[in-house]
Amino acid sequence: MTDLSVDSTAVDQAIAVRSRRISARELLELHLARIAERNPTLNAIISLDEERARAGAAAADEHLARGGELGRLHGLPHAFKDTHDVAGWRTTYGSPLFADHVPDADDLVVERVRRAGVVVIGKTNVPEFAAGSHTFNRVFGTTRNPVDPGRSAGGSSGGAACALASGMVPLADGSDMGGSLRNPASFCGVVGLRPSWGRVPTWPTTNHWETTAVSGPMGRTVADTALLLSVLAGPDPRAPHALGDPGSVFAPPLHGALAGLRVGWTPDLGGLFPVDPEVVAVVEDAGRLMARSGAHVFADHPDLGLADDTFRTLRAWLFQAGFGQLLAEHPDGLKASLAANVRAGESLTGADVARAYEQRTRLADVAREFFERYDLLVLPTSQVAPFPADQEHPREVAGQPVTDYLAWMMSAYAITVTGCPAVSVPAGHTPAGLPVGVQLVAAHGRDRFLLEVAASFEAARTWGG
Repeated sequence: MTDLSVDSTAVDQAIAVRSRRISARELLELHLARIAERNPTLNAIISLDEERARAGAAAADEHLARGGELGRLHGLPHAFKDTHDVAGWRTTYGSPLFADHVPDADDLVVERVRRAGVVVIGKTNVPEFAAGSHTFNRVFGTTRNPVDPGRSAGGSSGGAACALASGMVPLADGSDMGGSLRNPASFCGVVGLRPSWGRVPTWPTTNHWETTAVSGPMGRTVADTALLLSVLAGPDPRAPHALGDPGSVFAPPLHGALAGLRVGWTPDLGGLFPVDPEVVAVVEDAGRLMARSGAHVFADHPDLGLADDTFRTLRAWLFQAGFGQLLAEHPDGLKASLAANVRAGESLTGADVARAYEQRTRLADVAREFFERYDLLVLPTSQVAPFPADQEHPREVAGQPVTDYLAWMMSAYAITVTGCPAVSVPAGHTPAGLPVGVQLVAAHGRDRFLLEVAASFEAARTWGG
């Protein structure tokens, strides 16, 4: 046994198991004890199966004792996001229509994480079909913020972020269309990376060329997030859009510096969306910290004025394609906000979708040109701090009413449609002590660079900059 705890970094936990300072069995029991302590209040881990987890930990220890080849995550307890299919494990997508669904095969993301040696313990809670950035559903209920259980943990990877922040798991996988890795990371005080499109391939899928949603990693530190990305990333012959870099190029340690970086800083992309003043204050502090650390920080931003129409059109089209038949068969089977989003797609024409893709191409060009002048873009991850958990979404932002469940997420989804990698890193707290993340964005394909910069920012915050 060792003085290792569930709050130790995933990097340290993986090293400890590999070096036999702690067994997979012992590490699992530590995490099960934390789950028993905190999950009844927070509701982050679902479909927990302690018996299967203990059998998996025993198998991991036996594999190590035999001298078998070890994956990067050997012996670490892991719960998969409940929208990722795990063979033989209940996977509901947060929908009562799939409350008893048990897949026959793993998603590619699950396949890779399992191959890396994790001990599967269960799933993490999601909103219904991962729609929305507040985690609640009619199957398992609401996931609550680990800092203040009266507040939202964000979403759609809210169960993942909450479980991670509270020490129930050392790492967490998730997915992100309009901010579903980044928003919960900001709300829960952890790191969430939306990788470049193509960095983490998806299979199986009905649409290889769908470019808005990606899978990605979360960690309590940037190095932990890089560790999981090193497992998730890399080409696969079943995914023709996958980028060619092997996952190993993202593995820690990370080496970077803020000094000399050209940074474009903005609180709102030139007034494109409102942001609560308490969030703006944290993002301003982040800019000052970077400047003190030697970065050249300028108030500047790319023109992403087309982002709102582009994202909303593509989301509605994709939701109608994905859930239209299900809604027709079960008119009352989907939550109201999701059903409305699906119906919004029914009126779209081919010209509407073509316009959205043309605009997305223009937005990618705008981002490319911006990153010819700057190394990094800095802006808020979320426009608000964690809001009350009994609301589906915040009712106002900076005094302006929120009209629907997407309107407060534009700081994240405006970046989505550029295709660029973006990471939310803990940056401070509101006066009430609620976590606030800052969003760091780099040019498409520069995921390793982005992680190195994020690690440098994390270190500067730790040591005062």
